[in-house]
Amino acid sequence: MQKINVYMQLCITPQELISRLGEFGQFCPVSLAESDELADCSVTESLEFAAEFRGHYYKMSSRENLNKFLKNPELYVPPLAPHPLPPADMIPKKLTLSELKSRFPKCAELQGYCPVTYQDGDHRYEALVPGNINCALEYRDRIYICESKEKLEKFLRLPQRYWDQKLPYKLPPLKEPIHLTSLPLPGYLEQGVATSLIKAMSAAGCLKPKFPFLSVKRSALLFIAFHLKAFNPNGSEYTRRKYKKKMDQFLERCELISYLGAKMTKKYKEPQFRAIDFDHKLQTFLSLKNIDPVNG
Repeated sequence: MQKINVYMQLCITPQELISRLGEFGQFCPVSLAESDELADCSVTESLEFAAEFRGHYYKMSSRENLNKFLKNPELYVPPLAPHPLPPADMIPKKLTLSELKSRFPKCAELQGYCPVTYQDGDHRYEALVPGNINCALEYRDRIYICESKEKLEKFLRLPQRYWDQKLPYKLPPLKEPIHLTSLPLPGYLEQGVATSLIKAMSAAGCLKPKFPFLSVKRSALLFIAFHLKAFNPNGSEYTRRKYKKKMDQFLERCELISYLGAKMTKKYKEPQFRAIDFDHKLQTFLSLKNIDPVNG
């Protein structure tokens, strides 16, 4: 058996390794031989799993594959290697968004449905899932769009499994985007402000605000409106602070009713026998009769 060296034991630079790569380039010869997979090792700069054999360097995709190569290197390189590396035009290539746009007017295969999801889903109707344009690739001069990066990696490793498929006659209806403002009011509220509205209504249910001289219903609605404004995630910091202050003032005035109800007696009390702030809060309460709680 010829001498094999592991990269970590060699004093070479990554540039020298690339200049002396073997027949498989940066693809793992063990993965290609045992499972016919194109395991691209160029995605990582690590040379931990590199080895030298017959004056050439080879990169493996894992420690396990490196150990297999070191044990029987002749099985994974020509002439005994069962699968040669395909030519460059037969190796799938990832496409960036700009590269994908530059391919226009060429259309994606399978009408843009993910080939990996469809194949792994046994060609069921439910497995027809639209691809993500950020997960596009080119193979055999054809464009494929996968559902996710995970599915994209599977295609890159096993292109022969996923490239040649045909769609059924019946396809899912196209999903057209719906503008939020085109929804009916209940749908708009559900999709746009549901979370904020639930929080505001929960707070109203806990605090039960009742503003002087206003009905319970109007008091609750005003509190919910203040709460939505005060905690609007899309509002400016100034607006949130402004309505948080208004909400706190609104609650403070609502508390006047419970305070006066607890402190006021049936019999008249001289001022010196009343609570220190009783008269002030009573006057504040009476002054709210004709006050707008929003702008007052």
